[in-house]
Amino acid sequence: MKGTIIMENIELGAVQERFADLVWANEPIASGELVQLCEKELNWNKSTTYTVLRMLCQKGLLKNEKSLVTSRVSKEEYYASKSERIVNDSYKGSLPAFIAAFTSRKKMTAEEADEIQKMINAFRNA
Repeated sequence: MKGTIIMENIELGAVQERFADLVWANEPIASGELVQLCEKELNWNKSTTYTVLRMLCQKGLLKNEKSLVTSRVSKEEYYASKSERIVNDSYKGSLPAFIAAFTSRKKMTAEEADEIQKMINAFRNA
């Protein structure tokens, strides 16, 4: 766990998530290198990169110290929290209801079912 950030306060739009994904994939990254990467990957100019970086630092997701950008929250922590919000907001906190809705439109493979069963077994044995 990277830090003790209150994850409920960190919600990102699609573009901000793409930016965060670039940081997570390349961290630690010098802010100048991040500008070049965003120009190449997102077609952003320098000021757009620094504006979004500042916003995500204010939200507590990233930090920029001495021109070195790193995350305060890991990618796994962020997406786990986002998943929890979806289940809570859309399915009244019911994981079975979420899985039922998800699998009603997308067939689960045998491998996915086995993986989920392993998680359930590990939970029961913990």
